[in-house]
Amino acid sequence: MARGWTQQQLAEIANLSLRTVQRVENQSVASNETVSALSAVLEIPRTELMTLNANQLGQTEAERSMGRLLAAMVLLGAALGSGITVFFMVWLGGS
Repeated sequence: MARGWTQQQLAEIANLSLRTVQRVENQSVASNETVSALSAVLEIPRTELMTLNANQLGQTEAERSMGRLLAAMVLLGAALGSGITVFFMVWLGGS
């Protein structure tokens, strides 16, 4: 199954956007049209393509965990930043 293609190359060959290929790889979310395009390009039956796990697609569990951790840290940072901003706005507005 490994072809050594980058996400960009796969996107171009399958006539998909890079963002679509990234979403499929990271979130396992795809429309019927996307699954059909990837199935044709990768020469894998649709049913088999839909049952592949991340390890078979070249992404290790550690990489998936790191991606989830990074997303959680970004959300936490945004929440903390927003909270600190609100605190200072209230504090400075009350003087």
